[in-house]
Amino acid sequence: MSFPGNLFAGLRFGVVGLGRNGLPVAHALLAMGASVTAWDDKADARAQAEAEAVPLGEPDMASLEALVLSPGIPHDLPTPHPLAARAIAAGVPILSDAELLFRAVRASGSRARFAGITGTNGKSTTTALLAHIVAAAGLPVAAGGNLGPASLALPLLPDHGIYALEMSSYMLERIARLHFDAAAMLNISMDHLDRHGDMVRYARAKQAIFDRQTRNDVAAIGIDDERSLAMAESLRTAPARVVTISGHASADVYAAGTVLRDGEGTILDLSRAQALPGRHNAQNSAAAAALALGLGLDRATIAAAMRTYPGLPHRQELVGRHSGITFINDSKGTNADSTACALACYERVVWIAGGEAKAGGIDSLVPYFPRIAEALLIGRDAPVLAATLAGHGVAHHIVRTLEAAVTAAWNDARAGAAPVVLLSPACASFDQFKSFEHRGDRFRELVQQLGSAS
Repeated sequence: MSFPGNLFAGLRFGVVGLGRNGLPVAHALLAMGASVTAWDDKADARAQAEAEAVPLGEPDMASLEALVLSPGIPHDLPTPHPLAARAIAAGVPILSDAELLFRAVRASGSRARFAGITGTNGKSTTTALLAHIVAAAGLPVAAGGNLGPASLALPLLPDHGIYALEMSSYMLERIARLHFDAAAMLNISMDHLDRHGDMVRYARAKQAIFDRQTRNDVAAIGIDDERSLAMAESLRTAPARVVTISGHASADVYAAGTVLRDGEGTILDLSRAQALPGRHNAQNSAAAAALALGLGLDRATIAAAMRTYPGLPHRQELVGRHSGITFINDSKGTNADSTACALACYERVVWIAGGEAKAGGIDSLVPYFPRIAEALLIGRDAPVLAATLAGHGVAHHIVRTLEAAVTAAWNDARAGAAPVVLLSPACASFDQFKSFEHRGDRFRELVQQLGSAS
């Protein structure tokens, strides 16, 4: 269903950032009857918006209902965008488009429920898995947010529908009324400190997913790291029902080996869910199951859906097998914790890594170094990663580009170095690519070219 064309009539919004989030948001607001002024600092983005008939200009803060900032644009640290600073000075709310989706759904009269998923790692898989389970149950579902598409680009769902939204910390800082009937916080590790300043503020942003929950709601919280465990304990006195989740330790929903369980017994042997390998996916599965159960879905449906879940692109995606060598695209591994999950799934790999390193680099990956036959390093911070690897005697070469890395990995793997070539960069992609998706797509293309040439 579409939202009414007069839903936001008479309201003025500013939209700043016209990429894959902001441009769809501008279109959605216009389709709902709002007055929109949109801006992007990049000329090519403005040209694209102009070609699509989106009104351009720096928003006048007077009588503005809200300023919608794309998640990647800061309103605080490290430096607020000038238009964000202007909005704050004028008392104009800075909101996420997920907040506006919630308002639009309720203004349309729909009582569709909202499920939100956050965490440093695993939130995309958990969001997609939950949406897959809901669809298998025969309920209307729409998934998006940080996962994509933009929240406000999702359709209007009926009363029995469910929105599954991946919520980044950037988005959670910009919600005001959004209420999640079921919410999950998976884990917390060092990330995005340039935007949040310290781990306390980062954790506080993550915990905002539970704001405004009631005693009828479910708060699923991972307990596999100390900060998440502390959050679970602190929320025991909150209105929502806390459900602890774990990929390996006893919890309300957890994995004992490969068996996913809760207080009523076995849900599924995860060895039958081929797209959910490893301990990290056991936690993701526990979270999705906890949310689905909290939303009233039955255990048999949950188990059957997990078995048929196809997995996500760029998250341990099998992109090719050539001459007995397996190529895995884990481009979404943009920090060390995420890459640790991938490395833990393979006994021996040729590892492609590098890009823009996060705080802490790859020091936390030391326990996984014995699995690395050779590392091929790309991108801006390849020398930083090389220094860590050299200090631990790991064979490595700085090859700079992904093209060179794939060629070298192919040659080394065929020479017997390892049966798996793993792209899991442990770094952001923006030094050489538009996004982690762009990086992963390019890797897939290069692997396919190997197949054509072999």
